Amino acid sequence: MKALDGIKILDFTHVQSGPTCTQLLGWFGADVIKVERPGVGDATRKQLIDKPGSDSLYFTMLNHNKRSLTLNTKTDDGKEVLERLIKECDVMVENFAPGALDRMGFTWERIQELNPKMIMASVKGFGPGPYEDCKVYENVAQCAGGAASTTGFRDGPPLVTGAQIGDSGTGLHLCLGIVTALFQRERSGRGQKVLAPMQDSVLNLCRVKLRDQQRLDAGPLKEYSQFGEGVAFGEATPRAGNDSGGGQPGRILKCLGWENDPDAYTYFITQAAVWKNICDVIGKPEWKDDPDYATPDVRLNKLNEIFDTIEAWTMTKDKFDVMDICNPLNIPVGPILSMKELAEEPALRDTGTIVEVDHPERGKYLTVGCPVKLSDSEVDVTRSPLLGEHSEEVLAMLGYSETDISAMRESGAI
Repeated sequence: MKALDGIKILDFTHVQSGPTCTQLLGWFGADVIKVERPGVGDATRKQLIDKPGSDSLYFTMLNHNKRSLTLNTKTDDGKEVLERLIKECDVMVENFAPGALDRMGFTWERIQELNPKMIMASVKGFGPGPYEDCKVYENVAQCAGGAASTTGFRDGPPLVTGAQIGDSGTGLHLCLGIVTALFQRERSGRGQKVLAPMQDSVLNLCRVKLRDQQRLDAGPLKEYSQFGEGVAFGEATPRAGNDSGGGQPGRILKCLGWENDPDAYTYFITQAAVWKNICDVIGKPEWKDDPDYATPDVRLNKLNEIFDTIEAWTMTKDKFDVMDICNPLNIPVGPILSMKELAEEPALRDTGTIVEVDHPERGKYLTVGCPVKLSDSEVDVTRSPLLGEHSEEVLAMLGYSETDISAMRESGAI
């Protein structure tokens, strides 16, 4: 038994944010019916193609564990099929442009008439307000949600992160909202709307920076490098380079081989509780009791010197050797792992965090697996569907005969 066995998802999403959400629901056992335009499908099927004649990795890695139904909702037959799907399914997930469903004739009120228990989940760029009708993409969300203004170095421009916190991050938030609404429906018997704006999701992931914005009212942020360098703070949370956000000073430092390996680095945190261990490891035992170094407060204006000294030690060690030496001493460190290293890591294969999938058009490829592990609901990652692969299967489930399906194919409804 899977956690969401018996739950049917009507998936009207495309690109990344919505498909991330519905893929998670599929991994947890829901029956996800992805509705796509006949002959076209999700735009990402043909974006960033690496193998001609097959769906892109962009599409395949976001649409596992789904069935594909092609449907032209502008036709009468297409509208009728959609009505049956709404009656049959538990959740509709969409990331259309604002107002698109209304223009199709499927307002929230109409959906409730067809299925009072329906949960309608939507991804939008912004919540209600002056920008609610604006289109938003990944990097726009990172900028509008506060991530870019607080990422990068103080003397450089704002930066976006390689982690897809705008799209995939919003998909994760929306999935949580859907599962919560399903849980509430068990008690209330009613459906409801679930909204996950991308700006809101990014801001939620930037909460420690909003924390620091408020702390500025009480004075400078002492754990930021610029405090120790005597640089005044402005009115907004600044970019902090690779400083730690948890109050314990931390930075990315070079390791052995950094000259030729762009990922020969480690993240090193000078946690106060293990300061004496750090001093022993880096060959500075005299710092343990020196009044100029012994406490966190007096070290704040010497962080550049301290991390330069630590880096002189890490540059003599492989990044994994740094881990092996520091972890037994409870010193928090972590190697900078490349995508190549992660793809080849056996432990991630063993846990299903990275899986190999066989596709009829492109052959074997690697993809991320479910990041959430349930002890009583094992996840099987199945390949993404071909365009319209399950149209007949889904229509038969809705009660259409072979003759009906043939007629709809001829009319262009599917």
